[in-house]
Amino acid sequence: MVLDVTADICPMTFVRTRLQLDKLPAGAVLEILYKGEEPRRNLPRSLTEQGHEVLEQVHGEDGQGRLRVRKAG
Repeated sequence: MVLDVTADICPMTFVRTRLQLDKLPAGAVLEILYKGEEPRRNLPRSLTEQGHEVLEQVHGEDGQGRLRVRKAG
């Protein structure tokens, strides 16, 4: 599943991500598309603190990025 939060700013990037993860079963992978420095730093940290596993993070020079996260069981 892919969640696009490129139009959102913190803390809404995390809120929308959390709401989407809540709908998924344990072990599911969510791909999050984001834009900006705050979500690049805050999303992985916040998700890891909640027990989710960051599988991959790719951040481009244009400020856009992609984060893949496995939901905690």
